Amino acid sequence: MEGTCNSCKKASSELKRCAKCSTTLYCSRDCQKTDWKMHKKICGKQAHERPGSGGEPSAGTTSSPPKGLEKPIANPFTRLDAITYLHDRPEEDVYREYSVVIDAYRLRVGDEHAFEGKTAESSISGFREFLRLAASRAGVLPPWWDAEKQKACEDFGVDSSRWQNINRAVQKGDIIEHYGDPRFPMQLRMLAEMVIGRGIAGNNGTQTRKMMAAMENGGMTGMHAGMVDALTGNVSALRT
Repeated sequence: MEGTCNSCKKASSELKRCAKCSTTLYCSRDCQKTDWKMHKKICGKQAHERPGSGGEPSAGTTSSPPKGLEKPIANPFTRLDAITYLHDRPEEDVYREYSVVIDAYRLRVGDEHAFEGKTAESSISGFREFLRLAASRAGVLPPWWDAEKQKACEDFGVDSSRWQNINRAVQKGDIIEHYGDPRFPMQLRMLAEMVIGRGIAGNNGTQTRKMMAAMENGGMTGMHAGMVDALTGNVSALRT
């Protein structure tokens, strides 16, 4: 596409659009990251103003997170509730370049240490078991997932050059900073809960998930903003 990078102002015919608003142009991911502080002020508005197309979020659709993935996830809590959270996603987002699966595992390990007193140590054997459980839960992994994809995900998970490295501990604040979205840790926690089969310290996030999904679909419109903040700041009923 012909145009000018919104960050470095370089003219090019190979620019890429912001995945969220599909309007602003960049020549590289570095330029996009550099410009995010300014662009985030108008990104959401541009996303809602453009017509929906090609599966991208359109008017009335909530998308998350604003950065850190190839494409933001449209109505994430609705998709979690329908067990389609990882469906129709680029492979880069599921297990390769950005890896929602790896980060869900890493955050779960950190939560189990913080709330259950377990040793905060990720391992390839633990990660393999996490993936095995995910594959055994109907609908959790996308239809294209197979043994080859699992092996590739395992290899990415132990690559020390990547931010998504299972041997690198993360907490809620790390996830928020990396993805720019205070609601994203909750999504990863809910995904991990589906995989493990239980919430942290025996808590069940079903009610919270359904409440967030209802809000995305126009229900509970009178909910006070403070309640939303409380929901996004908790693992079920636990404070972080």
